Amino acid sequence: MNFETHEIPRSTLEALIAAKAKGIQIFIATGRPGVIINNLSALQEHDLIDGYITMNGGYCFVGEEVIYKSAIPAADVQALMGFCTGRNIPCIVVGEHDICVCQPNELVKQIFHDFLKVDVIPAKTPEEAILGKEVFQMTPFITEEEEKEVFPSIPHCEIGRWYPAFADVTAQGNTKQKGIDEIIRHFGIRLDETMAFGDGGNNISMLRHAGIGIAMGNASDEVKAAANYVTTSVDDNGIANALKHFGIIEK
Repeated sequence: MNFETHEIPRSTLEALIAAKAKGIQIFIATGRPGVIINNLSALQEHDLIDGYITMNGGYCFVGEEVIYKSAIPAADVQALMGFCTGRNIPCIVVGEHDICVCQPNELVKQIFHDFLKVDVIPAKTPEEAILGKEVFQMTPFITEEEEKEVFPSIPHCEIGRWYPAFADVTAQGNTKQKGIDEIIRHFGIRLDETMAFGDGGNNISMLRHAGIGIAMGNASDEVKAAANYVTTSVDDNGIANALKHFGIIEK
């Protein structure tokens, strides 16, 4: 979708409606947890989405059924929270059905509220955020240098980054690639029947893994290098052009 308007281009909606009419199943793979997925109403209103890979593969569901979930080990949660607390670094904490932020600052508001149009995330103390609960994703506002510094302290985690200001942390093995495997296992789909689209760094494993990986024209060079095909940008009919290129929908 367009990062300025946060709307799905009309050409994308029409292309997915056409694909769905031909029996193609459509899934969302996102770094967001379900509680802050607020930008897919155009697809949801047309009943186009068959399932969700959320939290970069850490939590997958179909309708009301959770088909896969994997929490971050408690020791790693505590280590990452300790790192953030000691440096007064904001960190978003996601449970199964809730979200909160510790040490919030203006940057959190600018990115999540002003830019991503997410409702204001409730603030909690580190103790309130992690005590006695399963944590599925943590989003510390750390630099790439700080990421390298903290990584040895959280050995059972994956770190993905799709925006420069923060990183998404999930349990080890949880990637969008893992999410694809759980979805196709649930539906009985072959891997070579899958096609994935992405433009962020957290999509690289998915683009390499899917039967066909498609990078958007607005993606970074690293993301494009992981893909089988590079389409036009999201605002230049990128989804529709790729689906037409591969004969999924009519030109």
